[in-house]
Amino acid sequence: MIISKEKSPEPLDFFIWTVEDVGLWLEEIKLGSYRQIFKENGVNGEYLEGMSMFTTEQILRFIRRCHMKWGDFITLCKELRRIKVACLKGEQRVRRPWWAPSCISIVFMKTAKRNRQCRVVSLKLEP
Repeated sequence: MIISKEKSPEPLDFFIWTVEDVGLWLEEIKLGSYRQIFKENGVNGEYLEGMSMFTTEQILRFIRRCHMKWGDFITLCKELRRIKVACLKGEQRVRRPWWAPSCISIVFMKTAKRNRQCRVVSLKLEP
């Protein structure tokens, strides 16, 4: 197994994570064995965000498609919850997305900080 020296994605930005960002995060939370299958299934940040709305049938389909063990799926859900709670508490710093030109970074950062609470509250945290 080759360990990448790539920087882990910022948790605040998990809604815009690419498939590669999700793979790095899986390595970080000790679920790196699922990195390739998640990539093959196109699991990105938007998909992870939507998982909180999955029905039981959708959850089972996801587990089967990714060949996940139940314990690993529970770990995945706990780690997603941890990120969402950290975002809600404002514990994550805001960073300019890769697609935004540097000339608008000050405007973006101010707007992102102002809108952070609105965005994170919409994540529907489960107890």
